[in-house]
Amino acid sequence: MEIDREDGRTPNQLRPLACSRNILHRPHGSASWSQGDTKVLAAVYGPKAGTKKNENAEKACFEVIWKPKSGQIGKVEKEYEMILKRTIQSICVLTVNPNTTTSVIIQVVHDDGSLLPCAINAACAALVDAGIPMKHLAVAICCCLAENGYLVLDPNKLEEKKMTAFAYLVFPNTTLSVLPEGSSVAEGEPVEHGIITSVTHGVMSVDDYFLCVENGRAATASLSAFFRKNFQQSSSKAG
Repeated sequence: MEIDREDGRTPNQLRPLACSRNILHRPHGSASWSQGDTKVLAAVYGPKAGTKKNENAEKACFEVIWKPKSGQIGKVEKEYEMILKRTIQSICVLTVNPNTTTSVIIQVVHDDGSLLPCAINAACAALVDAGIPMKHLAVAICCCLAENGYLVLDPNKLEEKKMTAFAYLVFPNTTLSVLPEGSSVAEGEPVEHGIITSVTHGVMSVDDYFLCVENGRAATASLSAFFRKNFQQSSSKAG
């Protein structure tokens, strides 16, 4: 049985994607990422010499600064910063620029749902634009559990308010051809079938969670293809 969504999408259908890189001049890398009406800007500064207190000086360090569309940063945004930092540390090669700090600034332009996955995708695109050494790209998606038990991907704000639980999932990008030579495998780890980040809110059964992972992973094929197309277009324009 198909579930009707107010915007006419099927349960596993993503909103239209848009991405532009090298949009800001001062940062070392930048990108905008949109999923439907949700839009985020990401800027990367660094790497700069030195690390902050309590960071490992023998590795590259990352800091994430989240800037809401308006108002002060709160508990939710602090959590987003932590999740983003851990995700970035998982996909970047930390041994190349030891004792340095790279800052990733996230600016929310508009939030119409699935904000954190949109920010993760924007950050990944900005890191590529900045030339930060990466093990592999990542693609993020939100999967929500509705009151009627149905799962939907990439919910908008209205749908999020009606959901009983949701999972933020980050997968390795299986489209390895967009990566620099030699960076598709790090330390002998295959990346095609892993999961980088998983954050859940609300109450869902184990079966529902694994269904979220299954549906989310299937949807990453279109996200990965979009990344590849976007990066290839950028490369051809640069050439």
